[in-house]
Amino acid sequence: MKNTYTTGVMCCLLATLSWGATFPIMTSALTRCDPYTFTTLRYGFAGLALVVALGLREGRQGLSLKGQRVGLAWLLGSAGFVGFGFLVFSGQQMAGKDGALTASIMMATMPMLGILVNGIVRRIAPPALSVGLVMLSFFGVITVITKGQYGSLLNSPSSYVANALMIMGALCWVIYTLGAGLFPHWSPLKYTAMTTGLGMTSILTLNAALYLSGKVSVPAPADFVFIIPHVFYTAVIAGFIGILCWNMGNKILTPMNGVLFMDVVPLTAFSISAMTGVTPTAAEITGAGMTGAALILNNLYLRYRGAKTAMLARPMQEERLPSRCD
Repeated sequence: MKNTYTTGVMCCLLATLSWGATFPIMTSALTRCDPYTFTTLRYGFAGLALVVALGLREGRQGLSLKGQRVGLAWLLGSAGFVGFGFLVFSGQQMAGKDGALTASIMMATMPMLGILVNGIVRRIAPPALSVGLVMLSFFGVITVITKGQYGSLLNSPSSYVANALMIMGALCWVIYTLGAGLFPHWSPLKYTAMTTGLGMTSILTLNAALYLSGKVSVPAPADFVFIIPHVFYTAVIAGFIGILCWNMGNKILTPMNGVLFMDVVPLTAFSISAMTGVTPTAAEITGAGMTGAALILNNLYLRYRGAKTAMLARPMQEERLPSRCD
């Protein structure tokens, strides 16, 4: 597959479309299964399929971790799959019937979270305009959460936990996405398979601890049967295909550009939720529009800023070129 811009766009678009459908699907699944067990099943099947695909594609060399930064890969896998799976879906479950819409909007904050994380890691302060657009993005999120009734932030402290969990989960996925740049010699398939497999060790450990402590009960057999189609979609479509496409797209576009496509998630979730009878309010649509506008404006500004910097640097490079004598 050629590393073309169009390929990168299609990969990121396919991934985010598949994830947008995940949240309405999870609304049903979370009524019969806790988010921890579901995360274990989802990434367990997806991880197994990814490791098999890696072995078939790259052979033993692809499966080898000798001399590699295993600890870092494990940490990123844990952040991406434990952090995202446990935190986001726990928050969605706590948020109730509107959880799918709220969670999807939280995913749209990832581009702005990416700017902040990138600035902290590289110790480069983001441009003032980007900071302003970050604030606009979060104001849009608050508009969705409160449905335009901003005073409810003071009257409904119980919703703080659910919303905080979802934002923390979104932050974990941003860290996972940016972390791919630390493994430049790995293919997108290897990064996806290895981080999923290593992250599963954390998922299994934490899930076992929850069972043994009695904080979470093992679902009944009937509940496992009920969630089979939900697990299939989230493991195969949104998991195996979605995550692999995401990492492939970000390899081509770079994470800072690829993460912009997370704005597709709420649009998909809103459409599917509306078809199932959960219609977004005018305030939720307005908030989503504000968040989306902030993301697009910031991306355009960064592209303009980058192009301007490149143009200014070009004359200086030409002056440094040695002159040729005929």
